[in-house]
Amino acid sequence: MTDDRRRFEFAYRPGAITCRPGCVADLGSICERHGWPRALVVCGTTVGSTPAVIDPVREGLGDRLAGVFDGTTPEKYLGTAVEGMRRTHAVDADVLVAVGGGSSLDVAKVMATLSTHDDPVGAGTRAIDDAALSFSDGDPLPVVAVPTTLAGADLSTVAGVTFAAGPDADRPPSGGVGDERLMPAAVCYDADLFRTTPESVLTASAMNGFDKGVEALYTSNSTPITDGTAARGLRLLRSGLPTLCEDPMDAHRLDDVLAGIVCVQYGVSEPGAYKLSIVHAFGHGFSRNTDAHQGVVHGIVAPHVLRYLFEHVDGRRDLLAEALGVDSDTDEATAEAVVDAVAAVRDDLGLPERLRSIDGLARADLDDIAERIVDDSLMATVPDGLDPTVGDVRAVLAAAW
Repeated sequence: MTDDRRRFEFAYRPGAITCRPGCVADLGSICERHGWPRALVVCGTTVGSTPAVIDPVREGLGDRLAGVFDGTTPEKYLGTAVEGMRRTHAVDADVLVAVGGGSSLDVAKVMATLSTHDDPVGAGTRAIDDAALSFSDGDPLPVVAVPTTLAGADLSTVAGVTFAAGPDADRPPSGGVGDERLMPAAVCYDADLFRTTPESVLTASAMNGFDKGVEALYTSNSTPITDGTAARGLRLLRSGLPTLCEDPMDAHRLDDVLAGIVCVQYGVSEPGAYKLSIVHAFGHGFSRNTDAHQGVVHGIVAPHVLRYLFEHVDGRRDLLAEALGVDSDTDEATAEAVVDAVAAVRDDLGLPERLRSIDGLARADLDDIAERIVDDSLMATVPDGLDPTVGDVRAVLAAAW
């Protein structure tokens, strides 16, 4: 069977993208252009209490700022989104401005999902009981994204959620919601805000974002459009990422990083044809056993996952090698050069090399983690010809230990 990737469909509708220092000053004009008079900022307590981040956002919104809801947490509890909707109604907001990392962006999208229901609070309570959340017939509140991390959750139509009211729940189930209407109406990549993010958060998130570009090239859902954006994004990221560990960061290389993050996630979150794959499935497998950042897990496992992938399929290694700026004479050497290049990105970011370095993770946890990885929905997008078993995944985890 011929793998002709030139025959494809592509249905991706991102919002307006602005990528330059100081662009949050335009938030008010963005709202004016769309006819949104009252904006609720959605963020976590750190962002909400950090003047260097929240003040430019407040100033950019001006008299269109209706309030700030700073209750988001990394756990993304559905109960947080319910509280956010109560605040939305209290201030009569008509747009959500999500500021911060992927958690705040996801909570804002969950809030937007709840807003399609006549009774958002009641819908949230039922969703916690049912461990499932879906759209209703109404139009969702629009979302404007102002990311401050590099995981690449911005140009996305999906959001993760934990089906619990709050931290008192015992091992609550997690899941997600997805709909093309969750795509942010606008995204502002402001280098000045990224400079305020702690280095450890920025570097870990960058590894997560970098792997989106890697996976977009070999996923079974790849297209010529995403081949181009992912490859260009990987080149920009390889050029710029080392500056994340510099103080101060170089302005031109930070521009490369932000442009690269835009490119690697462009088209990844296409409804019905999601382009993340096995590396992200591995990352998801650790969410129940550890609080480690997904990017930290990615940095450790990605080289081992790629080595396993290349042992069984081509994995478009030549295209990856071109995007990563490496070259070798044989297929085997090309595969190893790609693995080494990905590991070098991790090392340049100062991320750990071994699973054993993750606090709270025991080797005995790996069996359970392997089963969850195989069951992850992203295993459906692995390259044709790859059929990972629990034993295969367990062996990769052992190599990474």
